[in-house]
Amino acid sequence: MTIALERPVGTIDPATLVDPELLERLATRIAKDHPEIDMPTAHRIVGQTAAFLAAGARAPEQVLVPSALVDIGWHTWILHTVDYDTFCQRIAGRFIHHVPTDEDETVPGGPAGAHERTLAAIAAAGYVVDQDLWLHAGDECSQCHQGCHNSPK
Repeated sequence: MTIALERPVGTIDPATLVDPELLERLATRIAKDHPEIDMPTAHRIVGQTAAFLAAGARAPEQVLVPSALVDIGWHTWILHTVDYDTFCQRIAGRFIHHVPTDEDETVPGGPAGAHERTLAAIAAAGYVVDQDLWLHAGDECSQCHQGCHNSPK
């Protein structure tokens, strides 16, 4: 009997995508700018941000959206432009743009579809999904508290 999983389960710790010194700098910045986030959670946020970006690089035709916590990691990383560009070039061969969603714009599949598509893309890329950082917001127009997504092109 063969059992097929609906969504592959990732096994790679996405924090391994990030140089340890950079991971520490980004996590420290997150914890400093967001006092409600402790250092262990900040480290997890950086890892899931790396997974989100890597999944987007592997599936460039898909519009993926971060969770509110992963978006904090993405915004923090973008402020470190040299490090962010270097990471993007390494994993995607191009700069991964952060695209704000206009108030009247929705992402394909709506919030639930975008949420599922993003988590499936991360798992399909082989990365562990830290479910606690991807809580589904349900009624929001996107998973990103700033209303943003990756650039699929």
